[in-house]
Amino acid sequence: MKGGNSQVKINIDGGSRGNPGPGAAAYVICDREGQILAQEGHFMEHCTNNQAEYTALKLALIKARELGATELFIESDSLLLVKQFLGEYKIKNPDLAARMQVIRRLAAGFTIHLKHVLREFNKAPDALANKAMDAKESLGFNPIINLPGEDEISCPLPAKNMVNNVEVKPVVRKSSAKKQSVNQPGLFDDF
Repeated sequence: MKGGNSQVKINIDGGSRGNPGPGAAAYVICDREGQILAQEGHFMEHCTNNQAEYTALKLALIKARELGATELFIESDSLLLVKQFLGEYKIKNPDLAARMQVIRRLAAGFTIHLKHVLREFNKAPDALANKAMDAKESLGFNPIINLPGEDEISCPLPAKNMVNNVEVKPVVRKSSAKKQSVNQPGLFDDF
């Protein structure tokens, strides 16, 4: 980044028309003085609003790394995304859980400050997402140069039986001694 400035402010938003339906994910990245470094509205042919919100964060992290940023001040108007990223809400939807694994992998190495803001303070990425949905194509300024394929950054769905981040499986024990059948008298045998 210019002058070694490693701090950036990022606003993200995502939306879907129809929920699910056509949608877009958007980010706007500025330096500390408010100068726009990059902004992109990424068109998504079919998604939910939550999938678009998660994608906006993912794309912002990819672009921030490309810019050489190390400390990110991120604002989102999606309370669900913020609370789930911070671990305050559980992620019950398997698709969103898989997306969060990707986001967490991309977030490694950054210092991230993520906070919820009201919609009126997040107008720039909202407008960009709507322009991408209207145009039915991605658009932006200084967009991501090489967008990694999903197979390059995706994670497998989490295993169902996890304890301390380790998958646990049913225990199958081998009997060391053969079970002997013991002929015990029944309780009412003498009656």
